[in-house]
Amino acid sequence: MTDIVDYYVSPVSPWTYLGHEAFVALLKQHRAAAAVKPIDLGRVFPVSGGLPLQKRAPQRQAYRLVELKRWSAHRGIAFNLTPRHFPAPAEAASLWIVAASQDDEDAALRLLGAIGRAYWTDERDIGATETLRAIATEAGLDAATLAERAAAPDTRIHYDTLTQEAIERGVFGVPTYVLRGEMFWGQDRLDFLGRALAQ
Repeated sequence: MTDIVDYYVSPVSPWTYLGHEAFVALLKQHRAAAAVKPIDLGRVFPVSGGLPLQKRAPQRQAYRLVELKRWSAHRGIAFNLTPRHFPAPAEAASLWIVAASQDDEDAALRLLGAIGRAYWTDERDIGATETLRAIATEAGLDAATLAERAAAPDTRIHYDTLTQEAIERGVFGVPTYVLRGEMFWGQDRLDFLGRALAQ
């Protein structure tokens, strides 16, 4: 039986991006699958004690930059700490990922990785529909179909449902991985997720 990891993410999260390829590699290593679940952190933070970046204490903001440098170097990922379009809205990209996941979770994984790279490495405007169309096409996906699906009311409802599901499961940040009911928060917990997959 194939293990399925619930993968709660935000396309504008640097931590989602920095851990994404390592997570995908882990799935392949253990012949597992992912259910890609973008969530609205604007709804999650108020009920979980989290704060948006601009409202965090200066010490926390400064240390975040230190850790981002460490992890991008550790992962060997080219990374801009303050990309040109920072901070970017998450909703449009999230809806595109939800749309991609309707038929193919692998497509959603590819699109999530491509959006993260476009934002954090290539400094593209992922809040713009034309940029999302280009990213989807470059990832080998049908951009026209995804654009139509992303704009559909059902897709927004599903995005809201995923966010509420995350809140009810106790998710408070991203990336969060849930395997067999066990939660692993943060891309720095992938080693523990790997051990759980190996059991």
